[in-house]
Amino acid sequence: MITLTIVVTLLLLIISGIEPVRSKRSAFENNRLSRQGKISSIDLSRDSQYYNVLAIRRILSALLLVSLVPVAISAFGWLWGVVLGGIVALEYQVLADTKPISYLSAKFYGLVEPYVLKFCDKFRRPITLLVASQSSQPSGDIVISSKDELKSVLKKGTIPLSSLEKTLLSSTLNFETRAVSEIMTPKSVIESIDHNELLGPILLDELHKTGHSRFPVTAGDIDHVVGILYVRDLLVVDGTKNSKKVSQVMDEEVCFIHEDQDLAHALKAFIKTEKLLFIVVNSYRETVGLITLEDVIEALIGQKINDEFEQHTDLRAVAAQNIRANNSPNKANNV
Repeated sequence: MITLTIVVTLLLLIISGIEPVRSKRSAFENNRLSRQGKISSIDLSRDSQYYNVLAIRRILSALLLVSLVPVAISAFGWLWGVVLGGIVALEYQVLADTKPISYLSAKFYGLVEPYVLKFCDKFRRPITLLVASQSSQPSGDIVISSKDELKSVLKKGTIPLSSLEKTLLSSTLNFETRAVSEIMTPKSVIESIDHNELLGPILLDELHKTGHSRFPVTAGDIDHVVGILYVRDLLVVDGTKNSKKVSQVMDEEVCFIHEDQDLAHALKAFIKTEKLLFIVVNSYRETVGLITLEDVIEALIGQKINDEFEQHTDLRAVAAQNIRANNSPNKANNV
């Protein structure tokens, strides 16, 4: 009986020292990774059965603790059996947390884990009902493990946030995945000016009427941008006499960005260059649009910035309505 008492005590300590393996990811993230084939089935089972395994551990610990007292009494008599059972009942969890017992518990659970998980899968419903009555059941707090999960939570509206807060969060989360081409001003509505134009009264009046504050300067066509003309620089131009050419007033430094670059890259580039406008090009260095710092900031915060110099709040919408009959000769053939 003494041997049996030692075996029961050792089993009690080992089982009480078991800490089920569990990933730090949430159920949402595990399911997402599972659909992508990036997580094994046993990892999914470990996380889904974590609280069930804890419940089984508590049940087994309680059964062993209850059986220890009669076994100890049979081995050592009533007095010492009760004393030994009382000491173990008070200190078994402390002993189970020691390094030697924790090591043995980890080794033991590694051997029996597949069978425990299968048992939990087979009797999921009754064990789940048991877990629901335990104090260590999931708290219900929202645990977010990835950007994709946060997007899903925002979409479902399970977080108590204002509409502005949701907009800011959603815009920020999608910022890095959006391309420059999604928010640029399309080529068809770009107001440009040739570098050889004279800044006379008529041209200055036309430029002001456009409502724009920046103009790409071209050498022949929009695919050859050679500078940027800023309205602020026209304030010192005397259009009544000795008119200057656009090339004399424009900023000759032109920044180009590829249409496939993400907005995070664009924002870094705006900060680094201290420019306000980039010309957007494709892989053939053809102009496909332009993008401003305001465009990027609007995409980041999800709110429109009202520029006092801009007449149109959505130039992409203007482009869709104003095709300008581009590349539409009488014998056009769309293949």
